[in-house]
Amino acid sequence: MTQAVRPIPSDPAAEEAARGPCGLRHVGIIMDGNGRWAVKRGLPRVFGHRAGVDALRGVVRHFCDLGIPYLTIYSFSSENWSRPAGEVSELLGLLKRFIRHDLADLHARNVRVRVIGERASLSDDLVSLLEEAEAKTARNTGLTFVVAFNYGARQEIVAAARAMAEAVYTGRMTPDEITEEALARHLTTSGIPDPDLIIRTSGEQRLSNFLMWQAAYAEFVFTPVLWPDFDRAALDAALLEYGGRKRRFGGL
Repeated sequence: MTQAVRPIPSDPAAEEAARGPCGLRHVGIIMDGNGRWAVKRGLPRVFGHRAGVDALRGVVRHFCDLGIPYLTIYSFSSENWSRPAGEVSELLGLLKRFIRHDLADLHARNVRVRVIGERASLSDDLVSLLEEAEAKTARNTGLTFVVAFNYGARQEIVAAARAMAEAVYTGRMTPDEITEEALARHLTTSGIPDPDLIIRTSGEQRLSNFLMWQAAYAEFVFTPVLWPDFDRAALDAALLEYGGRKRRFGGL
């Protein structure tokens, strides 16, 4: 007989985090539509990415005002490397400029920056910037702003499984200790509560390898708004839609 799957409990410290509107603790956003936004205006795609950074600034500030403890954005997937080299270079440059120019403002707003994703293949200067952002804001107690960069959920789950397999092989763990909770502790999001809500802009309706384990019981809002046009009103509308949902976690 198959047992019912229970929601994976979060880290106790995270459970005590203050909740935002509608009881929200964690929202994930798949920022989609930058290229289409630019094409609609007869502009090169890079202009859409630049406008998308402006939209991100406004959304992060609104999250700070709302008091939602965690925000995770899908900034660059492990599959994005297959895009044209010029576009990849532009995206990496935008991330670097965002950290250099916005880190002081985030720090002043008591935002803690956390970066998830594979770093071994990244350039030394980019890794240094990511580490600087995390170190400078590590003691901040406001919004935890999680940046999923060079991130893929399948790769994350495989890495967690490999780490547990190595622990069993070396005797630090027994097979019986491989549980949902143990796997969650080996993910890059360990200590972060699972997302209550995932928003995807531009009308697409898929996860695209984003937080697949963590999103098992998340609610989804798919909005036709292209990311550069996603403002405070669009975010409030998504939160209002979430507020009308009834979460049952597999129960009645």
